[in-house]
Amino acid sequence: MFHNPLSHQPARRNSLRLAGLRWLAVCRQTAGMAAVLAVAAWGASVASAQTMRIKEVAAVQGVRTNQLTGYGLVVGLDGTGDQTNQMPYTAQAMSNYLQQLGITLPAGIGAQTKNVAAVLVTAQLPAFAQPGQMVDVTVASIGNAKSLRGGTLISTPLKGVDGEIYALAQGNLVVSGAGASGGGSKVQVNHLSAGLIPRGAQVERAVPNGFQGGDTLILGLNSADFATANRVAQVINKAKGQGTAQALDGRMVQVRAPADSNERVAFLAELEELKLDAVVPIARVVVNARTGSIVLNQAVTLSPVAVAHGSLSVSISSTPVISQPNALSTGGQTVVTEKTDIKIQQEPGALIQMQAGAQLADVVKALNALGATPQDLLAILQAIKAAGALNAELEVI
Repeated sequence: MFHNPLSHQPARRNSLRLAGLRWLAVCRQTAGMAAVLAVAAWGASVASAQTMRIKEVAAVQGVRTNQLTGYGLVVGLDGTGDQTNQMPYTAQAMSNYLQQLGITLPAGIGAQTKNVAAVLVTAQLPAFAQPGQMVDVTVASIGNAKSLRGGTLISTPLKGVDGEIYALAQGNLVVSGAGASGGGSKVQVNHLSAGLIPRGAQVERAVPNGFQGGDTLILGLNSADFATANRVAQVINKAKGQGTAQALDGRMVQVRAPADSNERVAFLAELEELKLDAVVPIARVVVNARTGSIVLNQAVTLSPVAVAHGSLSVSISSTPVISQPNALSTGGQTVVTEKTDIKIQQEPGALIQMQAGAQLADVVKALNALGATPQDLLAILQAIKAAGALNAELEVI
């Protein structure tokens, strides 16, 4: 008997339909789980964006860099050094250096400084720097040298504020600029009177610090804030035990640390990685009166206020007028006078009601509604602050 393969087609279709529905349900479930994971990841990213580590808000007191400076000479310049007649201290310094090498110039003959430039050398001595470590130095001309490009700094002692020598600098300068002149024309790219010597100074003396002394350390906050100091102490006590940290004031947090150096380093490494919730800063508006820049932080709020803003312009134009005598007059003279026109124009300013802004976006939207330029906005913000409607500190830099 012949068997028709299509006799069970409806049953096969039903089975395929059920399989398709099951696959769709699995896809929806997977998509739902993916959405939940995406939302969870987004929430975690938001939460991580609102947290910070202790190392980002505080540092161990006494562990810092130190400033070093020294006076030196750059030699090997291609005729772009200091002029002898205008920079006498360059020739004097060169003569003193040659005397240290056993070379004494005859009386009346001074050192030519066409290829020499007097410079100041500065460097930052890192914390825990030890003798033999190399640090970068910056070299800047203090005379009238045209360029330091291609020059070499001779051995220069670098001193701290106590007058002691902590490093010796020497090496070839790296100057990023370039220039050329001739026939009264000059072309220059970037700056030619300052340069850098990577790893150009060798540390000769270590700076003592109080990191290993005592059984306590002081964490100094980057900015004074009682809420941040209290929160740092709470986070440390929660992780290391009650009584480990104590907030002394709005800037310093005292921490009990192990006496062993290895344990103390490990203790601080763990301490710096502890996370704490971000503290809302003091509401502040920073105004740069020179450039017209205005910066608002997230805590700035605005109370309801009405502002009328208009512009006032005064224009003065002067036109010369020549008065000549008649053709038949005798003794007449030509007189030049000026005709001055003064115009005062004042554009009307409608009274605009600014709604209260509880968030930074609302404050920005309200200020943009005024349509004022940044320079005018400086005066408007000062007036709003004087009226008590700007809930923030106004700082002018």
